[in-house]
Amino acid sequence: MPNVCYTRLLLIFFLMGKMYGQNVGLYQQYNGRYDFTFVGNTLNLGENNTTAGCENLIAAASSATLTLAGTQQLHQAFLYWAGSGTGDTSVSLNNQTVTATRLFSNINSSSGLPYFSAFADVTALLQTTGNGIYTLADLDISNELITQPGYCLNRTNFAGWALVIVYSDPTLPINQVNIYDGLQSIPSSININLTNLNVVDNVGAKIGFVAWEGDSNLAVNESLRINGNLLSNPPLNPATNAFNGTNSITGSSTMYNMDLDIYSIQNNIQIGDTSALIQLTSGQDMVLMNVIVTTFNSQLPDAVIQIDSVDQSCDSRDITVHYTVSNPNATDPLPAQTPIAFYIGGTLVGQAQTQTIIPVNGSETGQVTLTIPTTVPDTFTLDAQVDDNGLGQSTVIELIENNNAASFSISLWTSPVVQTLAPLVSCNQGFTSGQFDFFDYANTAFDASSAQFSGYYESVSDATNQVNAILTPENYWANATPKTIYFRIDNTHCYTIGSFELQTKNCPPTIYNYVSGNGDGANDTFHIDGLYNIFTHFTLEIYNRWGHLVWTGNNNLPEWDGFSIDKNTISNYISPKGTYYYVLKLNDDGYPEPYVGWLYFTF
Repeated sequence: MPNVCYTRLLLIFFLMGKMYGQNVGLYQQYNGRYDFTFVGNTLNLGENNTTAGCENLIAAASSATLTLAGTQQLHQAFLYWAGSGTGDTSVSLNNQTVTATRLFSNINSSSGLPYFSAFADVTALLQTTGNGIYTLADLDISNELITQPGYCLNRTNFAGWALVIVYSDPTLPINQVNIYDGLQSIPSSININLTNLNVVDNVGAKIGFVAWEGDSNLAVNESLRINGNLLSNPPLNPATNAFNGTNSITGSSTMYNMDLDIYSIQNNIQIGDTSALIQLTSGQDMVLMNVIVTTFNSQLPDAVIQIDSVDQSCDSRDITVHYTVSNPNATDPLPAQTPIAFYIGGTLVGQAQTQTIIPVNGSETGQVTLTIPTTVPDTFTLDAQVDDNGLGQSTVIELIENNNAASFSISLWTSPVVQTLAPLVSCNQGFTSGQFDFFDYANTAFDASSAQFSGYYESVSDATNQVNAILTPENYWANATPKTIYFRIDNTHCYTIGSFELQTKNCPPTIYNYVSGNGDGANDTFHIDGLYNIFTHFTLEIYNRWGHLVWTGNNNLPEWDGFSIDKNTISNYISPKGTYYYVLKLNDDGYPEPYVGWLYFTF
């Protein structure tokens, strides 16, 4: 433990940044079937007002016993320790080190001497240990008492500890338990206004105090009032000597310089009160008020929200959230216009409010449309908070304050991504018709792990309605090109219609160079595959071996069957058997040079 004043001062300056104000104010509130008690003890071996040699009268440790009944379950436990000096921030409770997380200080206006109180949440330690004896040790103020003789001279040497216990009990009514803390001195008189109350019945109302440095032998103008009414608990706490080193839970009158007292304040507070005035006076005894705890019967609502469903559409960042706000297991209706806030990653994205008063165990459904910011990824968690004004602040005092949230995982619906496909090109079979195979072509345009192919179609309408699918895409005849083929890609919620174009090109013709001309059905004409109705502007010339033109053809004339345009031939203008030459001019930009070759004609 630190025993150098400089070290302690550094610790105080460090913790002061985290402190609440020194005046007593609300620290924590509990609503439900809760109540409180105190456990603690002094480290003074005698009353400092009557005993000399004060530096030797602070014990190294002291103990107290926690006894909760069978129906009482520990909910929260706070340890306060206090004493003369600037502060000891580390103590031990049942041999476990406890470090202060909050620190209060007070400097006496007359002597200039400092006093402190430290705080730590020890709920986990007490829940593990349970009922039994608790011993606090290692609270060391000896250095202060030695280096500052004023503590002994003024008889303000003290040290002690207290556990403030909040417990639940199913047999209790609905109560509101408020813990107020700080470190206010009472050299003459002070007023402490207790706020955030909600009193519906004063039966069983009580108030408890953790106070330091009270002396039983000093009772000059000493009083404790609530709302102007003088409190007492005789014979332990007379009306004229409230701070007299007592523990009203155990009945002890030897707490020496500390008080753990609980008073009934039934009929001292009115139904509907939201605050109470505590008035303390002390004409001579320096009293340090550290903790005040109150219990009042309270009727409260309990706002709970759930997200029932979310409506959305493809490729839209607008969603409609359907929700239910209920008021279960409450003791009071939930007011209309209770605010609701919607967050994504802590950022407010929308607000709503209840429309009607929701009775006990009642509910109300609602909906709100939210626009999801573009900075939010497509998959996110939507958080709904009822009784939240959009700033993280509650507007309704509730029975349970930590059950106002609901979450819903959302993935925005997006259509499958389809890549642009290049045109499919086939040979022109005549007048831009063609044969095509696009059975697997669409599979190259999308990610098959997140979407699936649903079919090929000849129109957008057919693809949208999924009717009249192309049944044989591996053997598709296009009567004319260019022609657009559509395909549909689906994922769980959305679809995309992609497309590609069928095109034909004029492929090189295939020339057969034998003509029989005998009418037997085989090679009867000079046949050229891929010519007619494809190269529609072609010209074909047939020459004999002496270079004399014997026939001219085009797309409008039939194939040459051996007849000549020259009358000086064998009868019926039939050309004589032999070798001939052809000149085929396609008159197509893709084929600027003519085809020249020979053919053999036999009759």
